[in-house]
Amino acid sequence: MASLAEIRAKLQQQETRGTNTSSTQGGDRAIYAHWNIPEGTTAKLRFLPDGNEKNDFFWVERNMIRLPFQGIKGQMDSKPVMVQVPCVEMYNDGTACPILGEVRGWFKDPSLEDMGRKYWKKRSYIMQGFVRETPMVEEGEVDNPIRRFIISPQIFNVIKAALMDTEIEELPTDFDRGLDFWVTKTTKGGYSDYSTSKWARKETELTSEERAAIDTNGLFNLNDFLPKKPGETELNVLQQMFEASVDGQPYDPELFGQYYRPAGLQYNGPTADARPAAKAAPVAAPVAAPVAAPVAEASTDTGWQDPAPVAAPAPVSAPAEGEVSTKTSDILAMIKQRKGA
Repeated sequence: MASLAEIRAKLQQQETRGTNTSSTQGGDRAIYAHWNIPEGTTAKLRFLPDGNEKNDFFWVERNMIRLPFQGIKGQMDSKPVMVQVPCVEMYNDGTACPILGEVRGWFKDPSLEDMGRKYWKKRSYIMQGFVRETPMVEEGEVDNPIRRFIISPQIFNVIKAALMDTEIEELPTDFDRGLDFWVTKTTKGGYSDYSTSKWARKETELTSEERAAIDTNGLFNLNDFLPKKPGETELNVLQQMFEASVDGQPYDPELFGQYYRPAGLQYNGPTADARPAAKAAPVAAPVAAPVAAPVAEASTDTGWQDPAPVAAPAPVSAPAEGEVSTKTSDILAMIKQRKGA
């Protein structure tokens, strides 16, 4: 774990890069669902360091992409479903994301920006710690009082801003001189709002019970709760799922069920090792991204929304008289043409 000064320096570097460039655990009882606290209430959390000592921060960033489908193939009257898939850019190893490689180019066309935002990665942050006070009654019990938190960009900005405050002299995760974090839920514009969340100003030490819980259970390695990194086969499947989603097709459990599924869908087919993988389509080389202006994070929590980069609009010719715009089919044709090139 890095010192507070080192964290501040690293955050400053990231902030500088961000202004100069263009650019789960569903049902897991260990996760504290702070988004379910009643409106107008506050939960008190105490964050802990990552069990991975190589991580300079007490969080890991998670990037997911949502693929909407028009129901499930073979099921009559099935409702639209959403499949969350990992964006491989979160692993920071240079692997190109086949979906973002396509979507980035859409921001050159103002008429495709909404489509681009729908398929843009959604960012959240995984942390761990104790729930010291909660205004809601949770169902069931957890064996380990060290909980995990999925933090939205809005709350994370509050956390990060305070870390740069020079009046804070010690890491908020310090066992003896750390700080609690108050998550406050209000409403703004019809959406849940957490902008009034804040750090406590008074330092407190961990209780003997909390220290005993750490000694007994240890700290989580937060990387263990990131999705498994897709291999070559999974990257091809992601490309096919993306194309099927853009084309308005239903989700196909036979093709994709052994890899990525909508939440709650039971898949009883063969495993990935027991049957051939979905027909591998070559992953398109990513197109150079347009230079984008920095975008502020959304001020309301709408399900971990993370704004996509906004590129300067390129001139777009108006459709000729009598011509019908078929943007979705045009996009799909463009994708397939690029793959065949």
